[in-house]
Amino acid sequence: MADSAISSDVPRTREREKGSDFSELSRRITEAGLLRRRPLYYTVRFGTVALALTGCVAAFLVLGDSWIQLIVAAALAVVFGQLGLAAHDLAHRQVFSRRRPGEIGGLLVADVLLGMSYGWWMNKHTRHHANPNHEKKDPDVAPDIIVWSRRQAKQAKGPARFIGKHQAALFFPLLTLEGLNLSFSSLRALRSPSVKRPVLEGTLLVAHFAVYFGGVFLVLSPGRALAFVAVHQGLFGIYLGSVFAPNHKGMPMIEEGAEPDFLRRQVLTSRNVDGGAFVEAFMGGLNHQIEHHLFPSMPTPALGRAQVITERYCAELGIPYRRTGLISSHREALRHLRRVGEPLRGKR
Repeated sequence: MADSAISSDVPRTREREKGSDFSELSRRITEAGLLRRRPLYYTVRFGTVALALTGCVAAFLVLGDSWIQLIVAAALAVVFGQLGLAAHDLAHRQVFSRRRPGEIGGLLVADVLLGMSYGWWMNKHTRHHANPNHEKKDPDVAPDIIVWSRRQAKQAKGPARFIGKHQAALFFPLLTLEGLNLSFSSLRALRSPSVKRPVLEGTLLVAHFAVYFGGVFLVLSPGRALAFVAVHQGLFGIYLGSVFAPNHKGMPMIEEGAEPDFLRRQVLTSRNVDGGAFVEAFMGGLNHQIEHHLFPSMPTPALGRAQVITERYCAELGIPYRRTGLISSHREALRHLRRVGEPLRGKR
C-alpha cells in the first residue's frame, strides 16, 4: 500500500455515501465525548515545556563560554520541537474553543519563541489537511527539493532532479536544515497574502532573531556560537522531521482528478505509529495521525480512544487502516523515497 496511488480511475463515491460514512463516525466520536476541551492536560503539558525552556536558558547563562553548551543546544532542540507541537495544537483550536486566545498563543509560541510565522505555517498546514498527499494541492509534497511520486520524478527540474537521485540517503541530512528553512520561509512569506498581519509578525520575528542570535554571540565566542546554532538548529530539524515524516510519507499519493470522499482521503493517506507513552510524548499525539486528520480540533489525550473507535469503524467499511512502529514507519518512508526516485537514476 505504501507504494500505491489513489488515481482518477477509482470509481467516485456517491455524495450520499460520502456524507453518511463520515457522519456516522463523527456521531460515535461525539457520543463518546472525545471532542471536549482538556484544559488541565494542556496546562500541565505547556507548563512542563515552559519550565524546560526556562531551565535551558538558565543553564545557558550559567555555563557561559563553554563547549558544554552543546549539550544545552541539544536539549533546547527537543524543547523547540515540543514548542512546535504546542503551536500545532493551538493552530487547530485543540486548546481553546475560541479563535482569539488560540491566535495569541500561536503568535507567542511560533513567532516569538520559535522564529516561525504562525500565519504562514497555519495557511500551509490547512491546505495540507484539506488535501493530504495530493500531488498538486498538498504543499507538503511539492517537489521543491524532494520528489514524492514517480510522476514528480519524471517531471523534476533543478535541485529536485539532482537530489532526487539519492533522496533516501539524503533525507535525514536535509532535515538538519529544516529549522532554518522554516525561519527563512517565514520571513519570505511576510510579503505574501497568506500572512494577514505582516507588520506584527515581522516585528515578532525580528525580536526573536535579535534575542536568539544576540544572546548566543554575546555569551559564546564566535566558533562556539556557530557550533551551538548548528547543533541546536540541526537537531531541531531532525526532531520535526522525525515527528511529521512517519505520518504520510510513503503512503498513497492522490493523483490529479481523483476524488475520494473525506473519510477515505484522510485514512488512506495517513498511518498511525504505535509505541506507547514514549512515542505519544515524542510525537505530541501525532502518532494518531488518522484520527487527527479526521478530527483536527480533537484534544491530544482523546486521540487514543478515538483510534479504537475509528479503526473498528474502518474495519466495518473495509477501509484499509495502517498502523506500524516508529522505526518501521521511517523504513517505509525511506523505501518509498528510494523507489519513486528511480526514474532519476535512469531506471524504469
